[in-house]
Amino acid sequence: MLVKVYGSAFFGVEATTITIEVNIVKGVGYHLVGLPDNAIKESNYRIAAALQNNQYKIPGKRITINMAPADLRKEGSAYDLPIAMGVLAASGQIKSENIGSYLIMGELSLDGSLQPIRGALPIAIKAREEGFKGLILPKHNVKEAAIVNELEVYGVENILEVIEFFDKGHKLEQTIIDTREEFSKGLNFPEFDFSDVKGQESIKRCMEIAAAGGHNIILIGPPGAGKTMLAKRLPSILPPMTLQEALETTKIHSVVGKAKDTGLMTQRPFRSPHHTISNVALVGGGSYPQPGEISLSHNGVLFLDELPEFKREVLEVMRQPLEDREVTISRAKFTVTYPSSFMLVASMNPSPSGYFNDGNSPATSSPAEMQRYLSKISGPLLDRIDIHIEVTPVPFEKLTEERKLESSVEIRVRVTKARAAQTERFKSSKVVHYNAQMNVNQIRTYCILDIASKELLKNAMEQLNLSARAYDRILKVSRTIADLQGDNDINETHIAEAIQYRSLDREGWLG
Repeated sequence: MLVKVYGSAFFGVEATTITIEVNIVKGVGYHLVGLPDNAIKESNYRIAAALQNNQYKIPGKRITINMAPADLRKEGSAYDLPIAMGVLAASGQIKSENIGSYLIMGELSLDGSLQPIRGALPIAIKAREEGFKGLILPKHNVKEAAIVNELEVYGVENILEVIEFFDKGHKLEQTIIDTREEFSKGLNFPEFDFSDVKGQESIKRCMEIAAAGGHNIILIGPPGAGKTMLAKRLPSILPPMTLQEALETTKIHSVVGKAKDTGLMTQRPFRSPHHTISNVALVGGGSYPQPGEISLSHNGVLFLDELPEFKREVLEVMRQPLEDREVTISRAKFTVTYPSSFMLVASMNPSPSGYFNDGNSPATSSPAEMQRYLSKISGPLLDRIDIHIEVTPVPFEKLTEERKLESSVEIRVRVTKARAAQTERFKSSKVVHYNAQMNVNQIRTYCILDIASKELLKNAMEQLNLSARAYDRILKVSRTIADLQGDNDINETHIAEAIQYRSLDREGWLG
């Protein structure tokens, strides 16, 4: 008897429906075809034990299982449940009338209980698109899948529940989630707040500008100056995620099995990989491509602490994603694309010792040592960082002051207002949404300078030996400063402040 059961595979962040054909005839043998990986090939052992422990069995006949399309590589243990249900239906142990109306996924334990799977959200989206009546999957993943409306989503704990659902008509508990209500409830405030940061008013201002314009930023300062503390609080002042951004972010985290039990992700991600990370782990890829840290940072912040300690080749592979805001991974038979629109926040010491030109420090570095240290970061990578800011240690008086400091909530209000102005400005563009994404033509259109501002910028570039690459960055940052102040035009004040944020372009840093 031939029975068709349906599962799903995902490539990139999109799912593809897999047809699992089970044919059982007289004879002996168990044949699994359709490019399964080792985890799927081993499924017969898990299935046999799970069925036996629930008073069912794999029949002693010739079983042929085809996973179509046959030329598409399938991987993972999430096909245990659909294969098991196909075997039971094809052998006549359960009824098979309605089994093709549902998409089924789940990994089996030997006692028949179900383990969590990856990619529940993209699988649910595909099930709705393909017109399936419902989706059956492990209970652990049900909140994530139920984000998708107009689809019956059932979470089960044991294979016996699925068997009785199809064979005896027992009802399963459907999970229904109001996505918009769930999204609004989840917009609680992050645990880190800028009111915890003593002093550093100028750095807070710089972080506010970076958040308002979506600018990449690098913090340069000695150990203990507060670089990491400031970076961790950046997500708290970014505008709240939209529902579309939340869905995009959840899909990426779902594919790698990092989605939370609560379902929809409502907080902007903050990723901070160690400096020993590999190219593939950062950007994504592998034999079976997976998203890397830069894609897991999509719609959030990627923090690279101690930037010069990262391998140079690792940093270089970030250049294209920073420019295109997506990662394309090509293999011989397929190509996958992962979104990677994130804010880069990097930190570094000014020299190997951590101190430069500090007469009070017991360990200092010479200018030559500092130059070698900074040269680990390539010019093209620095081209993609709009703001460079020096972070100095906080004086004792600032650390001990008791006055109430400005909270992230207050800063976020200004940032959100500035972002709203940029959204309106770029409403005709499908790819540009905030100032950091402006191309050359848009810079010329929206960053027009008066005579006084041009003269100031000219003098600054000549006297401070600013590089040519600093020019467009200064204009972009100036546009954001003007937006924060509610000004339609860029003036001398905005330009003067933006010039301060190009430390690494000055002579004596990177030359």
